[in-house]
Amino acid sequence: MDKMWAGRFEKALDQTADDFNSSLHFDCRMFRQDIQGSMAHAAMLGAKKIISPEDASLIVETLGAILADLENGTLTFAEGGEDIHMFVEAELTKRIGDVGKRLHTARSRNDQVALDLRLYLRDEGQAVISMIRELIGVLAEKAGTYKKTIMPGYTHLQRAQPVTFGHHLLAYAMMLIRDAGRFQDALARMNVSPLGCCALAGTTYDTDREMTARELGFDGIMWNSLDGVSDRDFCVEMASACSLLMTHLSRFSEEIILWSSWEFKFIELDDAYTTGSSIMPQKKNSDMAELVRGKTGRVNGNLMALLTMLKGLPLAYNKDMQEDKESIFDSIDTVKKCLEVFTPMIATMKVLPENMLTAAQKGFINATDLADYLVKKGVPFRSAYKTVGRAVGKCVAENRVLEALSLEEFKAFDPLFEEDLYREISLETCVEKRISAGGTSAESIDRQIALITEFLKK
Repeated sequence: MDKMWAGRFEKALDQTADDFNSSLHFDCRMFRQDIQGSMAHAAMLGAKKIISPEDASLIVETLGAILADLENGTLTFAEGGEDIHMFVEAELTKRIGDVGKRLHTARSRNDQVALDLRLYLRDEGQAVISMIRELIGVLAEKAGTYKKTIMPGYTHLQRAQPVTFGHHLLAYAMMLIRDAGRFQDALARMNVSPLGCCALAGTTYDTDREMTARELGFDGIMWNSLDGVSDRDFCVEMASACSLLMTHLSRFSEEIILWSSWEFKFIELDDAYTTGSSIMPQKKNSDMAELVRGKTGRVNGNLMALLTMLKGLPLAYNKDMQEDKESIFDSIDTVKKCLEVFTPMIATMKVLPENMLTAAQKGFINATDLADYLVKKGVPFRSAYKTVGRAVGKCVAENRVLEALSLEEFKAFDPLFEEDLYREISLETCVEKRISAGGTSAESIDRQIALITEFLKK
């Protein structure tokens, strides 16, 4: 197949070099966006009389037929094609001859690929946002169910204070809301059209870039042609949003893995989202969560690859930028695959409240509440802290819990202790007393769920 740019050259490209140069095998996924952009460009050329309206109409009609044939499988991507842009143009020319050759007037592959990538990532970004919202909805529903299920909260992976399982789940819901916002922000900055910037300097034709921008659903145009063809900030932003989303899913996965172990046994994953061992018949492995945790590394690596690829590039377009696609495509694909399995895994997991409560009853996680009890009686917090620390030390030495100490033993530490301390340090009271905004009380969780519900309505 002759190259579209072959006129300048006296011999064919070396086959190995041709294969190395080709991007059709991965950028062919943008065929819809490429044809969509070409149809808008052809319509503009006709409207501005740069090509005849009749030729423009024939080009648009034929591009529509090519799109239909690609979607139904009648047309397949030919081996040896250079990229999706040349493939579509070659097929167009094959079908309507010289009229098809007019399509590339006032356009370059440089602005064409920038356009296609923005259109593609705009579609994919919206798809990811929808999947994030679905997971948020699952978490909010489960949080409502388990808003009074007491579990130990941890710092340094040591039992710290009592929380509820619903409260813990909502922490991840809040992370995911921010993730959705990051994708939305990236899409907003991405939604400007580079079409018409041409190779780097614009064109001598009297084009209407605002027309094509409106036709393609953009908010406006890129106002500097050099920036228009060389900008890949939007890829980096999208990759960054993917990376942080995966980081949150990875943190969640780590806890799922811990919680489903026999050492914790706070939850049990559904059989549909676990695997067994080839040698140990008792095993039920949380492989889906482990894979999400593992795949975070490749998404982080894609972000670094994009940043490294861009860091030394002079203006304007350079072939290095062909490396943007596989990285961002892989990040998007990985995120979608992870969300696709993660959401039903969470929706179907079995929660074991009794085990959570048993764990919460150990580790002195009500010690802060005991200190607060003294503070409310006028003791400075730091003094109360030391008093309770001595009480905890006694319990550790005697293998007891705070609730097991008698009132006389408490009074030996401070005479201000009274019988009502036992109600104050019960786990249920410890949880329900945390009435500050964002705390772990059931009332606070209801407010958080209401905020999430409002978010999901938008």
